[in-house]
Amino acid sequence: MLKHTFSDNPKGKVAFYLPFTIVVMVGGFLLLLNNQMSQLPSAVFAIVWGTSSVVLLFYTLNLIAQLFPTKAYNKIIPYVFVGPAMLILLWYLILPTFRSLYLSFFNRNSTAFVGLDNYKFIFTDPNMRTAFRNTLFWLLFGTGLSVFFGLTSALLAERTKIEKLGKTLIFIPMAVSMVGAGVIWKFMYAYKPAGANQTGLLNALMVAFGADPSNWLGTEPTNTIFLIIIFVWIQTGFALVVLAAALKGVPNDILEAGRIDGASEMRILFSIILPSITGSIVTVSTTIMIAALKSFDIVYSMTNGLYGTEVLASQQYKQMFKFLNYGRGSAIAIIILIAVSPVIAYNLKEFGKREVF
Repeated sequence: MLKHTFSDNPKGKVAFYLPFTIVVMVGGFLLLLNNQMSQLPSAVFAIVWGTSSVVLLFYTLNLIAQLFPTKAYNKIIPYVFVGPAMLILLWYLILPTFRSLYLSFFNRNSTAFVGLDNYKFIFTDPNMRTAFRNTLFWLLFGTGLSVFFGLTSALLAERTKIEKLGKTLIFIPMAVSMVGAGVIWKFMYAYKPAGANQTGLLNALMVAFGADPSNWLGTEPTNTIFLIIIFVWIQTGFALVVLAAALKGVPNDILEAGRIDGASEMRILFSIILPSITGSIVTVSTTIMIAALKSFDIVYSMTNGLYGTEVLASQQYKQMFKFLNYGRGSAIAIIILIAVSPVIAYNLKEFGKREVF
């Protein structure tokens, strides 16, 4: 009887689950904050508590929304499920952005207002000019080559008997972190003076064919291109997967009609296939462009920005955490944000046209 009454009483369920959810969320957080457990039990507890807290939170919020009339419930429920994610974005992304903007107008330790001095430094310092130049290289060559090789691989894979194997081999680098890729390729580019035993694969091949070894990462500005090659090696797999899926959506009857009309394969490619997947190409390009604009891991793990390989992200890291100049570091972060914003806005606009949201 009590069970039947409780299930038929929405307010009673809310009165029970709301404080229970708060106790679970706050209590678990306090336990983790003052954690006395070893690493493994702590990790298991965090996973179980985090999952349970999320389930309880959404369930309780849904119960609260059910207290309203149906018309109001239908309007409220989307915000119930999107709300927590938006709050997390607000706390971890929006607020830090405004804080960075605020700090960018102060000196290194945020004790004195300096106006636009930090931004003047960004556009006048020689190292920053090098970082801007290299970042532009990353945007142009990193994005362009990744999309080109991804599209080429997708087109060729569809015409081979080993399509799945070929796509898998090209996609595998996506499973490697940027730092891991940097370590791998550091051995590829390793250099020792002529006459010494070459441990780097490229220089070992150079010596084997009678040429002198080359300092691939120490020669400016070509060393930036060699770093971009690593980025392309990773991002080509992403471009391949997305564009291969888009190619599967091109109607075969249109392709066959073009061939019957006598169009060459190149004409079909440029007149039918590419226009049909333009949206996917743009999406892939803008996504890779954002990754290239904030690239840091490869540069940091390979050269640490030495030999003229600085990019905006590496300079931002150094100013903020190495030189402890929070004003300049925040200003560089704002510049990166401004550069990324148009690309993100364009992506959202395109997604909106496809009724993704």
